Amino acid sequence: MRDAYKVFGRRPERGVERLKAGETRDDLREDGITAAVIDASFDVSDSEIFVVMGLSGSGKSTLIRMVNGLLEPTAGSVKIAGEDIARMGAAGLRKVRREKVSMVFQNFALLPHRTVGQNAAYALEVQGVNRSERERRAEEALRMVGLDGWGGQRPDQLSGGMRQRVGLARALAAGSDVMLMDEAFSALDPLIRREMQDQLIELQHQLGKTVLFITHDLNEAMRLGDHIAMMRDGRIVQIGTSEQILNDPATDYVAQFVQDVDRTRVLSAESIMEPPAVTLGAEQGPRSAHRLMRERQTTTLLVVAHGRRLVGLVTETDVAEAVRSGTQSLDGIIRPVPAVAAETPLVDLMTAAAESPMALAVVDDEQRLQGVIPRVTLLNALADPTSTATGSMEVIG
Repeated sequence: MRDAYKVFGRRPERGVERLKAGETRDDLREDGITAAVIDASFDVSDSEIFVVMGLSGSGKSTLIRMVNGLLEPTAGSVKIAGEDIARMGAAGLRKVRREKVSMVFQNFALLPHRTVGQNAAYALEVQGVNRSERERRAEEALRMVGLDGWGGQRPDQLSGGMRQRVGLARALAAGSDVMLMDEAFSALDPLIRREMQDQLIELQHQLGKTVLFITHDLNEAMRLGDHIAMMRDGRIVQIGTSEQILNDPATDYVAQFVQDVDRTRVLSAESIMEPPAVTLGAEQGPRSAHRLMRERQTTTLLVVAHGRRLVGLVTETDVAEAVRSGTQSLDGIIRPVPAVAAETPLVDLMTAAAESPMALAVVDDEQRLQGVIPRVTLLNALADPTSTATGSMEVIG
């Protein structure tokens, strides 16, 4: 989306001109003109969940209606896969909706006279897919959302959470690369809502769908979004990751909005880790370790093998004893080190940090060392919204 406006009322193009000249939304409202979306620009990358977050009246629902072609922008462009849908005719728009974009609604939008399986297959029926193929794909989609075996039931036999899963299955069965979700989980109770969020995250990881998700719930936005666009009064006031929005709010409005967010569930190990001051190569010996400890005034050293794969750590006491005994290798004195994944939320780091006097090591899926989290850094991150990791790395060996 680029420089997109949506203005309702008489002579909406003139309303856009007035906004560009510096007039406000309130100025236009006095003349009976509503500026729903003002100068909105953003990109959604392939295979990411992009969340548009705002309170009622912020313009988020109007924005998604421009993306699916239900509303035409007063000005600007809206492109899907490089095609500007605002410039398409009715036939082209229908083709995009059939083949490229699926929609998941807040109110489920299921057909009550059709079975769960028929609802899941409905988009395929519209596409003209033959019956056996659409039934197969619908069954697979229902399995992915945890409704295997429910295809013959009617929607009124399902709970609200299950009906929303059918809506999600219908979007998945359609096979489109882009999914638009407008307040899709807001009608669900908190427990079911969290289960649906988990389901969406898991499906997105498996299938690599590109998702544009609309919500008024900041915690939901922070939990789901790879990137988040914050809207206020028709304008996008900030776009960033959850960590960027929490740690560097662009406006006082955003700062006030995020002040009550549970940072321990949003920030991750990766966002607060520091580079280790020094590491020791696994092929080195106790004398090298002893020298580094003296030079760096440290009582422990992380030990890494080729490719920075974390092996463990050595302590001052063990190294000193190995030097006195003339031992040439680190074998026998390398101890386990508490390690966490980069995506681990802060809430899950506190127990590990409390159980160990050592800094936590942050590793990737291949156990390669990414950084460290000293206890003081963790405490600072919990207490200070503006704290950031600093430091430098020196690798020995």
